[in-house]
Amino acid sequence: MQKLLLALLLSSASLCLAQNDAASFAAELFRYEVHTNIVYRVANNYEAKLDVYQPAGTSQPTPVVIVIHGGGWIAGTKEERTLEIAPFLQMGFAAVNVEYRLAQTSLAPAAVEDCRCALHWVFANAKKYNFDPTRVVLQGGSAGGHLVLTTGMLSPAAGFDKECWTGQENFWSQNPGTDSDPRVAAIVNWFGISDVLDELHGPNAKGYAVIWLGDQPNADELAKRLSPINYVNKNTPPIITIHGDKDALVPYEQSVRLHKALDAAGVPNQLYTVPGANHGGFSYEQNQGAWAAIREFLKKNVKGLADAAPAK
Repeated sequence: MQKLLLALLLSSASLCLAQNDAASFAAELFRYEVHTNIVYRVANNYEAKLDVYQPAGTSQPTPVVIVIHGGGWIAGTKEERTLEIAPFLQMGFAAVNVEYRLAQTSLAPAAVEDCRCALHWVFANAKKYNFDPTRVVLQGGSAGGHLVLTTGMLSPAAGFDKECWTGQENFWSQNPGTDSDPRVAAIVNWFGISDVLDELHGPNAKGYAVIWLGDQPNADELAKRLSPINYVNKNTPPIITIHGDKDALVPYEQSVRLHKALDAAGVPNQLYTVPGANHGGFSYEQNQGAWAAIREFLKKNVKGLADAAPAK
């Protein structure tokens, strides 16, 4: 299974790489161990799973990126986002690719609860997989962008971590009420929703948001509690957002508002605007520019990455 997943990742990447680059990339990929479909949480009879890509033979703890897929909280799989880990592998990261409950299984806030629990799992298993808990980065796009924002910006005080059991027999006694607060080093947000309420009513209302919140009587209040824009404070992790200014699905103005709030709070941040771009679907050149900005942002805000090899 490990060899198959790495081969699939390599074959897709090789389509856009020169022969020498592909050979170099192959050598890097086969330095990784892959642990698939690890159950990190069971809720509503649903087994939430994740995959771990772990550098083999390293003696020092490695930075780790947690990738969360998009799909409007109603669709998508972790397998669809596997290629997103490639640039991080080349920067020396381990990777954790996360799935969560979609609306057809559980309405909001289930997805947020699951992703917060995935973050707890990463910290609880840092020693086992040689993760560096001081260098945890989150990456996701669209609804996945929303989920990396909530995963990285919320604290247990928000009330979404209460069932984050890690499988350790003494977890509850050591962490009553799961009041431990895992903090991430940075967030990479690709055109994520930062104001859920804005997508529930009015001109920016979207069907996926309505489906995710459902007919819950407290839907509006819940949408506010699930909106990253309402959690900005001086302790918010550094955030880089990539967003097309012609996005017809997630309003670009949401990201503008988020980064103005981050500026006001004194949080290191960057809004990388892709002129004329819609909801993803960026050109090769646009993606190259975005990844260059991401690498520079991470080098500035995550210790030990200054000399990392650039992704290609």
